[in-house]
Amino acid sequence: MTIRKYLIAAIVSLPMTTTLMAAEAPLVSIKTQDDFFNNISKLCGKSYEGKVTVDNSDGGSFANKKLVMHVRKCTDSQLQVPFHVGDDASRTWIITKTGSGLSLKHDHRQKDGSNDNSTMYGGHTNDAGWAEVQSFPADQYSKELFVSNGIPQSVGNTWQMYIYPEKFTYRLIRQGREFRVDFDLTKPISTPITPWGYE
Repeated sequence: MTIRKYLIAAIVSLPMTTTLMAAEAPLVSIKTQDDFFNNISKLCGKSYEGKVTVDNSDGGSFANKKLVMHVRKCTDSQLQVPFHVGDDASRTWIITKTGSGLSLKHDHRQKDGSNDNSTMYGGHTNDAGWAEVQSFPADQYSKELFVSNGIPQSVGNTWQMYIYPEKFTYRLIRQGREFRVDFDLTKPISTPITPWGYE
């Protein structure tokens, strides 16, 4: 028997119980984005009060209302941060590692927990950003949602988040529009109510 035939015979006679296990693809990440994510994770379980520092709209719907962010739930891949506006507990920011960057979504709920007509809009990083700052230009889902809801001016939205030892900032910008809330990280406050639609 030639060596080749011997090898073929040996392979064929191997027990079929052996199964090759494929390794999962690695989760690709960028250090600046990991550091940004981890910087927010360090606040997990804590709540902070904020104030509007820039708002060039006519509405001013956040004026004279208590603004609270609560870093409520943290895993290795996702952060859930409810943003309370007075008694309104409808908003939760969701920051997720996607393997190609970070995603920011705005989960909006009705008081009964059902989804708002405008929910899960947001964006995805398109560059490395910094450990202290990340930008989230509107994604395609959000652009289509804004158009269908009659607010096409929002397709140019970019959301930004800044985190420094003493301050966290949430900012929305687009042409002709800027909105910014700064939260004081030096003074944790009591935990607010559970956001609508969550347990």
